[in-house]
Amino acid sequence: MRTMFDALGSMGSASGAGAQETHDNDDESLRKRYRTVFISDLHLGTPGCQADALLDFLKAHPSDNLYLVGDIIDGWQLRRKWYWPQAHNDVVQKLLKRARKGCRVVFIPGNHDEFAREFIGLRFGDIEVMEEAVHTTADGRQLWVIHGDYFDAVVQCAKWLAIVGDNLYEFTLKLNRYLNSLRARLGLPYWSLSAYLKQKVKSALNYVTDFEVAVANEARRRGHQGVVCGHIHRAEMRDIDGVLYCNDGDWVESRTALVEHFDGTLELLHWAPSHETQGRAQMGNTVNA
Repeated sequence: MRTMFDALGSMGSASGAGAQETHDNDDESLRKRYRTVFISDLHLGTPGCQADALLDFLKAHPSDNLYLVGDIIDGWQLRRKWYWPQAHNDVVQKLLKRARKGCRVVFIPGNHDEFAREFIGLRFGDIEVMEEAVHTTADGRQLWVIHGDYFDAVVQCAKWLAIVGDNLYEFTLKLNRYLNSLRARLGLPYWSLSAYLKQKVKSALNYVTDFEVAVANEARRRGHQGVVCGHIHRAEMRDIDGVLYCNDGDWVESRTALVEHFDGTLELLHWAPSHETQGRAQMGNTVNA
C-alpha cells in the first residue's frame, strides 16, 4: 500500500496544483479562523465524497491545528474500483499546502485507510501520522482523538454492519445522489437518506448509543475530559457521565466538522456549500467552556 500512499501525494502536489490555485485565491473577509478543526470520514476515492463542499469549507475556515480523524482515503473502495477525480486531488493538495504554511496537521488513519497505519510515527509532506492523539484545548481540557473503529468489537455491532454492509452502504449513497439531484431541480435543500435511515432503524440507533457510551467510558478510564472521533458518520456532541463526547461526522452524508474557538469553546458546524447559502455555514450544538 506504500505505492498508493505515495501516488496520492504526488497527484495532489502535481496534477492538482493548477486547479487548487483557484481555491486559494479567496477573499480573506469571508474566512473565519479557528484554533482547531477536526474532520473525518472524507472517503476520498469514492463517488459519495463531497469534495467540492469540503474544499468550500476548508478555504473558509483556516486554523492553527487540523486533525484528520480517519477514513480520509477509502482504500477499500479504491481496491475494488479506481475513482479519483480532480476535486479529490484538490483536497489532497489543500491539506498538504495547509501543513506547509504552518498549520499543524495530524492524520489518524481509520479502518478504510488502514494502509496508512504502517506510517504511524512518520511525517508525510509535513503531515504527522499518529495512531491516536491527545489535544489540549485553549481552556485546558484534554481531548482524546481517535477514529473509533476499534470500538466496533466492544459494542458488538456486527448486526448493523451485516445488515448494511459496505457495498449496500455505497448503493444507498448512490441513490441519495440521485434523490438530491432531483431535489436541487425542485429548489429543495440537501437531504441525507442514509442519515434518515440511521435515525429510523432500531438496530442502528442501538449501535450508535452503545458506540458513544463505549468510547466515552474509555476516555474516562484514560483520564481525559473528552473524546473526538468519527467512524459512524453521525455528528454529535453531548455529555456522557461527565465526559464530553464529540463526533465530527463526515463529508459523505452530513458535511460536518468540529471546531475549537480560541477561547476553547467547541462547536459543530453543519456546512452548506456556497451555491446553497452564499458561503455561510449552518452552525449548531455549541458547547461553551
